[in-house]
Amino acid sequence: MSAEAVNPGAHSRRRGRGRIDLRRLGRAALLGPAGRDRLPDAIGHVADAHRAHHPDADLAILHKAYVLAEFSHRGQFRKSGEPYITHPLAVTLILAELGAETTTLTASLLHDTVEDTEVTLDQVTDEFGAEVAYLVDGVTKLEKVDYGAAAEPETFRKMLVATGNDVRVMSIKLADRLHNMRTLGVMRPEKQARIAKVTRDVLIPLAERLGVQALKSELEDLVFAILHPEEYERTRALIAENTDAGAALATMAEGFRTVLREAGIAAEVLIRPRHFVSVHRVSRKRGALRGTDFGRLLVLVGEDADCYGVLGELHTCFTPVISEFKDFIAAPKFNLYQSLHTAVAGPEGAVAEVLIRTRQMHKVAEAGVIALGNPYTPLGEGTEDTDGAEPADGERADPTRPGWLSRLLEWQQSTPDSEAFWSSLRAELAQDREISVFRADGRMLGLPAGASCVDAAYALYGELAHTCIGARVNGRLATLSTVLSDGDTVHLLLAHDVQGPPGGTAAEAGAGDVQGAQDAVSGPSPDWLDHARTPAARIAISAWLAAHPEGSPPAATPRRSAPVPPETDLPATVDAVVDLPDAVVRLAGCCTPVPPDAVTGFVVRGGVVTVHREECAAVTRMKTLERPAIPVRWNEAAGCRVTLVAESFGRPRLLADLTEVIAGEGVAVVSATVEPPSEQRVRHTYTLQLPDPAGLPALMRAMRDVPGVYDVSRTQHPAATN
Repeated sequence: MSAEAVNPGAHSRRRGRGRIDLRRLGRAALLGPAGRDRLPDAIGHVADAHRAHHPDADLAILHKAYVLAEFSHRGQFRKSGEPYITHPLAVTLILAELGAETTTLTASLLHDTVEDTEVTLDQVTDEFGAEVAYLVDGVTKLEKVDYGAAAEPETFRKMLVATGNDVRVMSIKLADRLHNMRTLGVMRPEKQARIAKVTRDVLIPLAERLGVQALKSELEDLVFAILHPEEYERTRALIAENTDAGAALATMAEGFRTVLREAGIAAEVLIRPRHFVSVHRVSRKRGALRGTDFGRLLVLVGEDADCYGVLGELHTCFTPVISEFKDFIAAPKFNLYQSLHTAVAGPEGAVAEVLIRTRQMHKVAEAGVIALGNPYTPLGEGTEDTDGAEPADGERADPTRPGWLSRLLEWQQSTPDSEAFWSSLRAELAQDREISVFRADGRMLGLPAGASCVDAAYALYGELAHTCIGARVNGRLATLSTVLSDGDTVHLLLAHDVQGPPGGTAAEAGAGDVQGAQDAVSGPSPDWLDHARTPAARIAISAWLAAHPEGSPPAATPRRSAPVPPETDLPATVDAVVDLPDAVVRLAGCCTPVPPDAVTGFVVRGGVVTVHREECAAVTRMKTLERPAIPVRWNEAAGCRVTLVAESFGRPRLLADLTEVIAGEGVAVVSATVEPPSEQRVRHTYTLQLPDPAGLPALMRAMRDVPGVYDVSRTQHPAATN
């Protein structure tokens, strides 16, 4: 909106923004031959543009809104001297040409009346209904008199909250900013730069996320010209020097038409010139540009299946550049965009980028959420009934509310400070790609690219994520710092999910000097901030740390009872027999073999035969060194000694529960070691004397069943080569 209208004699009115050029949308319609003392009748051009997309639209409400807007803004002028009504008319024409429905256009005509005239929101409600009034209120700026320096960030907060309930609010705001950027030339340079920076940091990313590429591309060019004038001029000159660049694309386009016509595929092949910023990016990436680099070829078809038919024909008749192929039809972008992307080389070696999509996909690619009509009716204007379903439980079903917007609305509630909100908003919008991961229940979760398990935890559980202690990614245990990829399955583990049963046990009293280090999980670590990418996670973690400056109590260093170094060979408590007279046989500490493991032996210093499991890494090293293997067999004698490692999440009473389970299996603990917690995980190492080797699998299963234990394994430490 441009609220800086000049109303002679009314000092409360804000001063208006000037106008350089209305560019391609509505230039003649808005200016016409009329002088300053008479308004051009532009509403007819808005109506024509609207009817082109919605032939059956009722135009009476548009005429009514125009009459109110023209009357309310009468006497107000923009800085360039134009009647102020040209601004809401231009904004409305932009939206009409993109296919916006009648309610959006009505609100667009009235979007500055409440802010800049004597019209009240109640009057808008009475005359046009609550829905139009909601849209008008959503784009109405907050007064600096009331909010001071916080007016701009709080205005954007207000608009985003309104957008969460109705995305059409942001559609109007984007069209409003586009017209203001087109007419920014009469502003002071410093004010132009300030407005352009906000447009770059906030509104262009919002246009991208809402899929409104037509607005986004032009906004990018306008910002480029203001913030980078020298590079803009170089790019403009480059385009001017290559006015014949379209000839190469035209030749390839004609070849495409011939191929598709012969294949019997009805298709329209168009040349899409690149906009200034796109040419600038391509020139930085590729250096010297060829003729085909100044545009792309767009192929429009009727049905989804025809897109793949076109792709097959083009890849058959032209040389495809396989690395350039992307299928955004099967996997649409998070902003509703669908298309096939490819590149092919023509007979003379010229490479052209190609976009293949249906006409409906093209409409959505250009206009994004604007092309979807009214998302809050059962069908949306201009759509057909596919299932007749009504929104559940009386709520408005919004197919256009994306995951990023839901996340934004959640974290902004925890950020009352305007500056913190403003910086967090810019950081959130700077993340230009989104991934989708699967939750444990099979549902999808949208996250920004580069998000970690920490981000997923706060996106799913909010403040409950403070108790997150780990995650499984694609079925494997992962640290909370693990960066997620598109399509990953993530299962977050919370502290209450791994707590053991309450109450004490006899085993706890008999734990002796081997004391666990599992204090209750009390909250996030400061290290989590290093792994949190989303504002929601960072704000929640920072708030918890600020409220708990003392942090989590340090875990007690466990006292160890007679630890057995895993590299030390163990006494032969089970008779392992080798066919060497008077040989001393020892079991290797690196793999702790027990019956009925398949084993082999090697002679080491002093003539001692060390017995290893056949899959032990030490066996491979010995064979590489060409050490002769000694056949080993087990005696029938009962009993064996084995070392087990239990990996677990830290919690109170875990050591007691494990030792109780071990005792319940009739196994004696020779020694135990509990390592200090690391990332809320604890490793227990037990050397155990089993009465019968056959009971080892049952013992390991029983230990895994202890709450908080996620793995139990035999030791696999590297052994030194003697």
